[in-house]
Amino acid sequence: MTSEWGEKSTADLMSRYVSKEMGQGVPKEGWRICLAHEFKEKRKPFQAKDVSLSNVMDHIGLGIRYLKWWYKKTQVEKKAPFIDMFRALPLRQIYGAPLGGIGGGTITRGWRGEFCRWQLNPGMYHYKTVIANQFTVCLRRGGQTVYQQVLSVERPPTLQGWNWGYCGEYAFYHALYPRAWTVYQLPGQNVTLTCRQISPVIPHDYQDSSLPAAVFVWDIENKNDYALDVSIMFTMVNGSGHKDDKSGGHWNEPFHLEKDGEAVSGVLLHHCTAANPYTLCIAAREQADREVSHQTAFSPKGTCSGLWSDLITDGRLDSPTGSSPPTQKGEKVAAALAVSCSVPAHKLNSLEFCLAWDMPRITFGSREREHVRRYARYFGDKGDASPSLSHYALTHYKQWEKSIEEWQRPILRDSSLPPWYKSALFNELYFVADGGTVWTELSEDVDVSGGVRSEDGGLPAQPALVKEYGRFAYLEGQEYRMYNTYDVHFYASFALIMLWPKLALSVQYDIAGTVVQQDPTERLHLMNGRYSPVKTKNVVPHDIGDPDDEPWQRLNAYLIHDTADWKDLNLKFVLQVYRDFHLTQDSQYLQDMWPICQAVMESELKFDQDGDGLIENSGYADQTYDGWTVTGASAYCGGMWLASLCVMCKMARLVDSEEAYQRYKDLLERGSAAFDKLLWNGKYYNYDSSGRALSNSVMSDQCAGHWFLRASGLEEEAFPKEKIRRALKSVFDLNVMSFSEGHMGAVNGMRPEGVPDRSSVQSDEVWIGVVYGLAATMIHEGMLEEGMRTAEGCYRTVWEQLGMAFQTPEAYCERSIYRSLAYMRPLSVWAMQLALDRSQRDNPVRAKTGDTDEIET
Repeated sequence: MTSEWGEKSTADLMSRYVSKEMGQGVPKEGWRICLAHEFKEKRKPFQAKDVSLSNVMDHIGLGIRYLKWWYKKTQVEKKAPFIDMFRALPLRQIYGAPLGGIGGGTITRGWRGEFCRWQLNPGMYHYKTVIANQFTVCLRRGGQTVYQQVLSVERPPTLQGWNWGYCGEYAFYHALYPRAWTVYQLPGQNVTLTCRQISPVIPHDYQDSSLPAAVFVWDIENKNDYALDVSIMFTMVNGSGHKDDKSGGHWNEPFHLEKDGEAVSGVLLHHCTAANPYTLCIAAREQADREVSHQTAFSPKGTCSGLWSDLITDGRLDSPTGSSPPTQKGEKVAAALAVSCSVPAHKLNSLEFCLAWDMPRITFGSREREHVRRYARYFGDKGDASPSLSHYALTHYKQWEKSIEEWQRPILRDSSLPPWYKSALFNELYFVADGGTVWTELSEDVDVSGGVRSEDGGLPAQPALVKEYGRFAYLEGQEYRMYNTYDVHFYASFALIMLWPKLALSVQYDIAGTVVQQDPTERLHLMNGRYSPVKTKNVVPHDIGDPDDEPWQRLNAYLIHDTADWKDLNLKFVLQVYRDFHLTQDSQYLQDMWPICQAVMESELKFDQDGDGLIENSGYADQTYDGWTVTGASAYCGGMWLASLCVMCKMARLVDSEEAYQRYKDLLERGSAAFDKLLWNGKYYNYDSSGRALSNSVMSDQCAGHWFLRASGLEEEAFPKEKIRRALKSVFDLNVMSFSEGHMGAVNGMRPEGVPDRSSVQSDEVWIGVVYGLAATMIHEGMLEEGMRTAEGCYRTVWEQLGMAFQTPEAYCERSIYRSLAYMRPLSVWAMQLALDRSQRDNPVRAKTGDTDEIET
């Protein structure tokens, strides 16, 4: 199932690798790239200037209103807007797998080895390569240093006393999240180093997966006829390259911790800012045949030749005692840790490091409330956990790896699955940790019910599940700074419900609590220029807030739409409730959510304007597709309405409500007939029923409602199977194969004559997360080859052509433009795995085509 163009693009990433060394324990599957690789295509971000003249005229009011809002936010309030159409992030083709578990912040190490993306303050990103954060190798023979090299291809203007400029043609990077490997052949030394980074991102684990720590294991192969003494030095600046690194008052100290017969030592880097202070920690495990040494503090500017000479003299650092003095304003401080071992001739040895960070108590931008991160439940919330975190990581990482391998092995060994898919499935999961993710405890004084108690059709104030597993939030995207954006979470949620189902249910409780809330405060909505209430009762919110404000308290950070326009959000809530129940069989969850589902369905019924059982749209009603005008019934919203009626019937029977069952069954029968009559054209469902010139455009996501029914174990409940298959075939033929020769996935909108629909700023885009969902729908319907070909185009484009590894965007066009780097929606690739799991259960013959009988996941 891997095409020739796919094989060529994969090989191109490694074409400049000149060594034959493949390192220790590097898997076949994953994303691999030579450190000398250069991406030929350099795309630009979508900005306001890229809007076509026709769309400018259609949205001139929106443009003026946005400009006024943008000016007030940036120039008056001096804050970063949660969507900045004028200063979008440029594409940097450098990122690798992020470090750290879920919800405690992340640090990204690029595929060339640089520490280059920081998310320590919750949800707020800082894109800065801190050049002094490096690994350095020192080789000694017979008491003399014979080789010392910074393992970086950079040649910076600072730190000239160090030996920079490692030749990238002798190294490659390999990622299979949550692990990554970098293999370095040391030219002329007959030594190969394999650096393996491990982060504790483990399905169904709600303790270790929350830890803000990662481990680096260095495997050293000595292919010489003589022994070598090898040292690896890890240097780290106290800070993240942000301006507050120079704010003064930061200090470092060495530490040593013995516990349960194991000892670790290293350096603590205390970063003492007024808001959200934290401690970085570099540490190593002490063992009889390893020597751990350190330099408590050095200045990461100038030549820094003193530290270099210290290591080159004897392969170790001076290890002074005592703390460094606090930095003066304008001054930076860094620390170094070295670990040494002997490697006999033609043998292998290894060294271990840990990087941890401790910021247990957090405030968001408004600083109205203090929150406690999940990991503090196990390591305390006093800000002194770094030594114990590093000790735990260094003594438990082997168990982490065992759990990761047991989880990934059945999929990796399934020879019926193409290599690109295995890479996409695991590597796209980076966003669960690196999506500005916060995972906090539920404070005793917090009421998540929205003020409506269970006896009144609401929720418990503190549901048992949320008390036990905490609150979870992730951003729509690193550039679109809104937490738990619900129309996008609809797609991304497959990763959570399959791998951390308790977190998926926790999100649903938080959303359900907001549904019953109302806020009559009038606010201007940028899209339509109307003033309307911030929050209407029994309507699902767009999101739960901006990390630069106060999430969970400031609903609907998004100013584009009035809540009355968000028809699809209510439907997406109902569909997720049933899917999540189907996959978890949590009866208490179903009981809690049933009255909320009834309330939002009733709020939808006001849009059934002609009483045919099918809701209608007006204006910008399909909230997911901004600017793509809908009039009358639509395939997208109408299809999800029918699917929602279907699952409401199922839930009514489960809660023994015959009256509700009959009501929704009647609506479903009438709505299905109307949907078919208004939208089916013999080949696919029209975009809408308006009869406008573009109403018969082919929408790639027209079967989204049916997709969720299949994911929920339901078949042919609302849509005739033969029509769904015919519609999917039309989408494949037109949106996939007639677009960019079938090499870039499915374009959102296609005209029946085979040219993209350019009627809006988003209709001619490819949305990677939507494409993965479309591929899952095809797989559910037995169209495995078509589904894989559809999804493969997106993976190849993003990861191999455009250099967007670990920053998969929301969208790209056929040429030149991309939009919104590092986006939530592509987590929907896990919907493909759910579809594959189901097809394997339904078709045991296919399950036997793998190399193992451990196919079931």
